[in-house]
Amino acid sequence: MMKRVLLPFMMVLMLSAGAWAQEPAQKPASTTPSTDDAGPQSPGGLDLPKKTEEPPPPPAPATDKTANPGGTPYSLRVDVPIVNLDVSVLLDKNHQFVPGLKEGNFLVVEDGVEQQVTSLRVTKVPITVVMLLEFASTSWPFLVDMENASASFFRTLQPDDYVAVETYDMKSHILCDFTNNRDVIRQSLQSMMIPGFSETNEYDALYETLDRLSRVEGRKYIILISSGRDTMSRLTLDKMLAKIKATPDVTIFTVSTGGFVREVRGDNGMRGIGLLQADNEMNTFATMTGGMHFKPIFQGELPDLFGQINESIRNQYVLTYRPTNKANDGSYRKVKVYLVDNEGKPLKMQDEKGKPVKYSVIARDGYKAKLPVE
Repeated sequence: MMKRVLLPFMMVLMLSAGAWAQEPAQKPASTTPSTDDAGPQSPGGLDLPKKTEEPPPPPAPATDKTANPGGTPYSLRVDVPIVNLDVSVLLDKNHQFVPGLKEGNFLVVEDGVEQQVTSLRVTKVPITVVMLLEFASTSWPFLVDMENASASFFRTLQPDDYVAVETYDMKSHILCDFTNNRDVIRQSLQSMMIPGFSETNEYDALYETLDRLSRVEGRKYIILISSGRDTMSRLTLDKMLAKIKATPDVTIFTVSTGGFVREVRGDNGMRGIGLLQADNEMNTFATMTGGMHFKPIFQGELPDLFGQINESIRNQYVLTYRPTNKANDGSYRKVKVYLVDNEGKPLKMQDEKGKPVKYSVIARDGYKAKLPVE
């Protein structure tokens, strides 16, 4: 009986090793900080690197945010009456970033009212990202998919990217705080050996991650690699969605695991919600934050998948506008972004042969106006 239990996990270990076979061991560059250079603990437990350029500032109030490890701007910084909104425009066919757009090409609608874009700039910056991974004793194909996907994303990282690695089953576990040391990140991912609990409390883990990131300034991303199933979280889906709305500077990209099993067996409703419902929720998390959801079936799809994510997060337009609703009332404002031509009609794009091409405009679906400070 013990052999039957251990056999699937031994297969996971062998397949996990294969996921890293293409990534040779590397020594960190001389400019890469070691783990000893990690800075003080942030309020949420995320370990941020020291800033050596200047003396540390005096202690800030408890409500102030910790400096962003990557030093990148907000994805949606709201200080009514100013809104800064990050927007990605990608071609549907190859998911390439569309350059050369002007202020007049963007139509922003907030709560059904057209807004006037006052400035536009293009940014290409390093990323600050949390890899949130479902690591539970459920089904070995799902575990192998998670291992392969996390290894594929690791290969796309750039020297200045800051990454934290977090897993969850019954509870969330931080394997690696924010660092740009590739060896530390690799070791954290390879440390996942045999899972313990079978519960997958996704809502709780995602909520806690958003809560920690709310104390880190700048644009942040979450790469959620999961089956999407939640078995026994304390939080409800409604509370989870409310937390997403209240955290406007985090973009979530979701990758569903078990694609081949789903293709063969269909939605078997394993433990808790069914897989189709899980996919819908994963897609909702991504759509609400301006991210994307993927459901790969084969491992060969992963490089292109994460290539799309990189195109989205490393090249973006930053739009600035003054909302017509200037009230700091704490309400949630729905935002839609469209592309238009000089006549205000939907913008049409063509390839070099004059054939029409389709594109996608990716942005958050809204923000929460700040309440006045009393």
